Amino acid sequence: MPWPFSRSDASKDKSTERRPISWADSLNGTDWQHFQDPRNWVPTVLVTTTVLVSLHIYRSYLRRIPGAGYVKPSSFRNRSIFGQVTSVGDGDNFHMFHTPGGRMAGWGWLRNVPTKKVELKNKTIPIRIAGIDAPEGAHFGRQAQPFATDALAWLNEYLLGKRIRAKIYRRDQYDRIVATVFVRQFFIRRDVGFEMLKRGLATTYEAKSGAEFGGLEAKYKAAEAKAKAQKLGIWGGIPEHFESPRDYKTRMNAEGKIEA
Repeated sequence: MPWPFSRSDASKDKSTERRPISWADSLNGTDWQHFQDPRNWVPTVLVTTTVLVSLHIYRSYLRRIPGAGYVKPSSFRNRSIFGQVTSVGDGDNFHMFHTPGGRMAGWGWLRNVPTKKVELKNKTIPIRIAGIDAPEGAHFGRQAQPFATDALAWLNEYLLGKRIRAKIYRRDQYDRIVATVFVRQFFIRRDVGFEMLKRGLATTYEAKSGAEFGGLEAKYKAAEAKAKAQKLGIWGGIPEHFESPRDYKTRMNAEGKIEA
Protein backbone atom coordinates (compact mmCIF):
# COMPACT_ATOMS: atom_id res chain seq x y z
CA MET A 1 0.00 0.00 0.00
CA PRO A 2 1.45 3.41 -1.00
CA TRP A 3 2.20 5.86 1.71
CA PRO A 4 -0.41 8.65 2.02
CA PHE A 5 0.35 11.75 -0.11
CA SER A 6 3.13 9.92 -1.93
CA ARG A 7 3.38 9.91 -5.74
CA SER A 8 1.08 7.38 -7.32
CA ASP A 9 3.78 6.26 -9.73
CA ALA A 10 6.37 5.67 -7.07
CA SER A 11 6.10 1.93 -7.65
CA LYS A 12 6.79 2.22 -11.36
CA ASP A 13 9.95 0.85 -12.84
CA LYS A 14 12.85 3.17 -12.27
CA SER A 15 13.78 2.71 -15.90
CA THR A 16 10.84 4.93 -16.84
CA GLU A 17 12.12 7.84 -14.71
CA ARG A 18 13.21 11.02 -16.61
CA ARG A 19 16.87 11.04 -17.45
CA PRO A 20 18.97 14.21 -18.05
CA ILE A 21 19.35 15.12 -21.73
CA SER A 22 22.59 16.52 -23.06
CA TRP A 23 22.76 19.89 -24.88
CA ALA A 24 23.69 18.19 -28.15
CA ASP A 25 20.75 15.78 -27.90
CA SER A 26 18.49 18.75 -27.16
CA LEU A 27 19.62 20.49 -30.36
CA ASN A 28 19.11 17.34 -32.36
CA GLY A 29 15.63 17.10 -30.98
CA THR A 30 14.68 20.68 -31.97
CA ASP A 31 12.22 21.05 -34.80
CA TRP A 32 14.36 23.19 -37.13
CA GLN A 33 11.72 22.93 -39.82
CA HIS A 34 9.82 25.62 -37.91
CA PHE A 35 12.63 28.14 -38.47
CA GLN A 36 12.96 27.41 -42.17
CA ASP A 37 9.68 29.16 -42.80
CA PRO A 38 10.48 32.92 -43.29
CA ARG A 39 7.09 33.85 -41.88
CA ASN A 40 8.26 32.73 -38.46
CA TRP A 41 11.46 34.86 -38.23
CA VAL A 42 11.39 37.67 -40.82
CA PRO A 43 8.96 39.89 -38.78
CA THR A 44 11.24 39.65 -35.73
CA VAL A 45 14.31 40.59 -37.76
CA LEU A 46 12.51 43.52 -39.38
CA VAL A 47 11.27 44.90 -36.06
CA THR A 48 14.70 44.55 -34.42
CA THR A 49 16.46 46.20 -37.37
CA THR A 50 13.95 49.06 -37.45
CA VAL A 51 14.42 49.73 -33.73
CA LEU A 52 18.23 49.72 -33.99
CA VAL A 53 18.28 51.98 -37.08
CA SER A 54 15.79 54.40 -35.52
CA LEU A 55 17.89 54.59 -32.35
CA HIS A 56 21.03 55.29 -34.40
CA ILE A 57 19.30 58.04 -36.42
CA TYR A 58 17.98 59.66 -33.25
CA ARG A 59 21.34 59.62 -31.49
CA SER A 60 23.24 60.88 -34.54
CA TYR A 61 20.85 63.42 -36.07
CA LEU A 62 17.77 64.12 -33.94
CA ARG A 63 19.08 64.37 -30.37
CA ARG A 64 19.40 68.02 -29.38
CA ILE A 65 22.84 69.30 -28.33
CA PRO A 66 22.36 71.72 -25.40
CA GLY A 67 25.89 73.15 -25.30
CA ALA A 68 29.45 73.06 -26.61
CA GLY A 69 30.50 70.54 -23.99
CA TYR A 70 28.07 68.00 -25.43
CA VAL A 71 29.55 68.03 -28.93
CA LYS A 72 31.47 64.78 -29.39
CA PRO A 73 35.05 65.09 -30.66
CA SER A 74 34.20 62.48 -33.30
CA SER A 75 31.75 64.98 -34.81
CA PHE A 76 34.41 67.59 -35.54
CA ARG A 77 35.15 67.84 -39.28
CA ASN A 78 32.61 65.07 -39.89
CA ARG A 79 29.26 66.78 -39.54
CA SER A 80 27.37 70.05 -39.39
CA ILE A 81 24.71 71.23 -36.97
CA PHE A 82 21.53 73.17 -37.69
CA GLY A 83 19.94 75.73 -35.41
CA GLN A 84 18.60 79.22 -34.79
CA VAL A 85 20.70 82.19 -33.72
CA THR A 86 19.51 83.51 -30.36
CA SER A 87 22.13 86.19 -29.64
CA VAL A 88 25.18 87.86 -31.21
CA GLY A 89 27.99 88.63 -28.79
CA ASP A 90 30.65 90.17 -31.03
CA GLY A 91 31.54 90.69 -34.66
CA ASP A 92 32.63 87.08 -35.12
CA ASN A 93 30.72 84.98 -32.60
CA PHE A 94 27.16 84.22 -31.55
CA HIS A 95 24.96 81.69 -29.76
CA MET A 96 22.69 79.20 -31.49
CA PHE A 97 19.90 76.93 -30.25
CA HIS A 98 20.33 73.51 -31.83
CA THR A 99 17.22 72.38 -33.73
CA PRO A 100 18.11 68.95 -35.16
CA GLY A 101 15.99 67.92 -38.12
CA GLY A 102 14.70 71.46 -38.66
CA ARG A 103 11.07 71.87 -39.72
CA MET A 104 10.80 68.19 -40.63
CA ALA A 105 11.35 67.40 -36.95
CA GLY A 106 8.66 69.90 -35.90
CA TRP A 107 10.81 72.96 -35.12
CA GLY A 108 8.89 76.14 -35.84
CA TRP A 109 5.40 74.61 -35.87
CA LEU A 110 5.26 71.80 -33.28
CA ARG A 111 8.23 72.90 -31.17
CA ASN A 112 9.37 76.47 -30.68
CA VAL A 113 12.78 77.89 -29.88
CA PRO A 114 12.78 79.66 -26.48
CA THR A 115 13.08 83.45 -26.61
CA LYS A 116 13.63 84.43 -22.98
CA LYS A 117 17.15 84.53 -21.54
CA VAL A 118 16.14 82.46 -18.53
CA GLU A 119 14.79 79.75 -20.84
CA LEU A 120 17.92 79.79 -23.01
CA LYS A 121 20.41 79.62 -20.14
CA ASN A 122 22.75 76.64 -20.59
CA LYS A 123 20.79 75.51 -23.64
CA THR A 124 22.70 77.19 -26.50
CA ILE A 125 25.95 76.54 -28.34
CA PRO A 126 28.49 79.38 -28.63
CA ILE A 127 29.87 79.56 -32.18
CA ARG A 128 33.10 81.24 -33.29
CA ILE A 129 33.09 81.93 -37.04
CA ALA A 130 36.07 80.14 -38.56
CA GLY A 131 38.74 81.82 -40.69
CA ILE A 132 37.99 85.45 -39.84
CA ASP A 133 38.76 88.08 -37.20
CA ALA A 134 36.35 90.97 -36.72
CA PRO A 135 37.41 94.26 -35.08
CA GLU A 136 37.49 93.93 -31.30
CA GLY A 137 34.80 95.61 -29.23
CA ALA A 138 35.23 97.43 -25.94
CA HIS A 139 35.84 94.66 -23.41
CA PHE A 140 37.41 94.69 -19.95
CA GLY A 141 37.80 98.45 -19.95
CA ARG A 142 39.74 98.69 -23.20
CA GLN A 143 38.78 100.87 -26.14
CA ALA A 144 36.99 99.33 -29.11
CA GLN A 145 38.63 99.12 -32.51
CA PRO A 146 37.29 101.19 -35.41
CA PHE A 147 34.38 99.42 -37.16
CA ALA A 148 33.81 97.07 -34.21
CA THR A 149 30.27 98.39 -33.76
CA ASP A 150 29.69 98.22 -37.54
CA ALA A 151 30.74 94.56 -37.68
CA LEU A 152 28.58 93.71 -34.68
CA ALA A 153 25.56 95.56 -36.07
CA TRP A 154 25.91 93.87 -39.46
CA LEU A 155 26.24 90.38 -37.97
CA ASN A 156 23.32 91.01 -35.64
CA GLU A 157 21.13 92.10 -38.55
CA TYR A 158 22.33 89.26 -40.75
CA LEU A 159 21.94 86.39 -38.28
CA LEU A 160 19.78 87.14 -35.25
CA GLY A 161 16.70 84.92 -35.31
CA LYS A 162 17.84 83.21 -38.51
CA ARG A 163 18.31 79.50 -39.08
CA ILE A 164 21.92 78.64 -39.80
CA ARG A 165 24.04 75.59 -40.53
CA ALA A 166 27.46 75.34 -38.92
CA LYS A 167 30.17 73.03 -40.26
CA ILE A 168 32.05 72.33 -37.06
CA TYR A 169 35.83 71.89 -36.68
CA ARG A 170 36.87 72.06 -33.02
CA ARG A 171 36.31 73.60 -29.58
CA ASP A 172 38.48 76.62 -28.79
CA GLN A 173 40.04 77.80 -25.52
CA TYR A 174 36.89 79.75 -24.66
CA ASP A 175 34.66 76.67 -25.03
CA ARG A 176 33.20 77.93 -28.31
CA ILE A 177 32.67 75.73 -31.36
CA VAL A 178 34.73 76.96 -34.31
CA ALA A 179 32.71 76.55 -37.49
CA THR A 180 32.08 77.77 -41.01
CA VAL A 181 28.59 79.28 -40.86
CA PHE A 182 26.01 79.26 -43.63
CA VAL A 183 22.67 81.05 -43.87
CA ARG A 184 20.07 80.93 -46.64
CA GLN A 185 18.87 84.13 -48.26
CA PHE A 186 16.44 84.00 -51.15
CA PHE A 187 17.15 80.26 -51.58
CA ILE A 188 20.91 80.94 -51.86
CA ARG A 189 23.25 79.57 -49.22
CA ARG A 190 25.75 82.20 -48.13
CA ASP A 191 28.99 81.80 -46.17
CA VAL A 192 28.79 84.35 -43.34
CA GLY A 193 32.56 84.69 -42.87
CA PHE A 194 33.06 85.23 -46.59
CA GLU A 195 30.34 87.89 -46.66
CA MET A 196 32.04 89.80 -43.85
CA LEU A 197 35.39 89.72 -45.64
CA LYS A 198 33.77 90.99 -48.84
CA ARG A 199 32.41 94.01 -46.98
CA GLY A 200 35.65 94.84 -45.20
CA LEU A 201 34.17 94.00 -41.80
CA ALA A 202 36.82 91.42 -40.89
CA THR A 203 40.28 90.17 -41.74
CA THR A 204 41.33 86.60 -42.38
CA TYR A 205 42.43 84.81 -39.23
CA GLU A 206 46.11 85.55 -38.62
CA ALA A 207 47.00 83.62 -35.46
CA LYS A 208 49.95 81.26 -35.80
CA SER A 209 48.03 78.42 -34.15
CA GLY A 210 44.41 77.37 -34.05
CA ALA A 211 43.51 78.72 -37.49
CA GLU A 212 40.59 76.95 -39.16
CA PHE A 213 39.48 77.63 -42.72
CA GLY A 214 37.82 74.38 -43.76
CA GLY A 215 39.63 74.46 -47.09
CA LEU A 216 38.47 78.03 -47.81
CA GLU A 217 41.64 79.96 -47.01
CA ALA A 218 42.44 80.91 -50.62
CA LYS A 219 38.86 82.06 -51.21
CA TYR A 220 38.86 84.08 -48.00
CA LYS A 221 42.20 85.77 -48.70
CA ALA A 222 41.03 86.71 -52.22
CA ALA A 223 37.89 88.33 -50.75
CA GLU A 224 40.00 90.19 -48.21
CA ALA A 225 42.41 91.44 -50.90
CA LYS A 226 39.52 92.69 -53.04
CA ALA A 227 37.92 94.57 -50.14
CA LYS A 228 41.29 96.07 -49.27
CA ALA A 229 41.86 97.22 -52.86
CA GLN A 230 38.42 98.86 -52.87
CA LYS A 231 39.06 100.43 -49.44
CA LEU A 232 35.88 98.97 -47.95
CA GLY A 233 35.13 99.03 -44.24
CA ILE A 234 38.22 98.65 -42.09
CA TRP A 235 40.46 99.25 -45.13
CA GLY A 236 39.14 102.75 -45.76
CA GLY A 237 41.52 104.59 -43.42
CA ILE A 238 45.18 105.48 -43.65
CA PRO A 239 47.12 102.24 -44.32
CA GLU A 240 49.96 103.27 -42.02
CA HIS A 241 47.53 103.59 -39.12
CA PHE A 242 45.75 100.28 -39.73
CA GLU A 243 45.86 97.75 -36.92
CA SER A 244 44.41 94.31 -37.51
CA PRO A 245 42.34 92.55 -34.82
CA ARG A 246 45.26 90.16 -34.25
CA ASP A 247 47.77 93.01 -33.82
CA TYR A 248 45.33 94.79 -31.54
CA LYS A 249 44.95 91.73 -29.28
CA THR A 250 48.70 91.22 -29.25
CA ARG A 251 49.19 94.83 -28.13
CA MET A 252 46.49 94.51 -25.46
CA ASN A 253 48.15 91.39 -24.09
CA ALA A 254 51.52 93.15 -23.98
CA GLU A 255 49.91 95.94 -21.99
CA GLY A 256 48.59 93.41 -19.48
CA LYS A 257 44.93 93.52 -20.52
CA ILE A 258 42.84 90.41 -20.91
CA GLU A 259 42.12 89.08 -24.39
CA ALA A 260 38.45 88.57 -25.25
